[in-house]
Amino acid sequence: MAKKQSKSGITKDMLIGDITSKHPKAVELMFKHGLQCVGCGMVAFETLEQGCKAHGMSDKDIDKLVKEMNKAVEKKKK
Repeated sequence: MAKKQSKSGITKDMLIGDITSKHPKAVELMFKHGLQCVGCGMVAFETLEQGCKAHGMSDKDIDKLVKEMNKAVEKKKK
């Protein structure tokens, strides 16, 4: 089962739908990385990692995306 939220922010095992609804800034970064997941019906069932891998992203690329999204979310909180 996917985690809904983490104290450390966005994680790759969070559902895409949870990320996009709680952190709209993350959507821009997903688009930047070639993920058009916002309109996909799988966002309610698929983790960020599953979605990224379905689009051919490597573990390294996924980690980079997660890091960028957390940085953007933290900037917005300040």
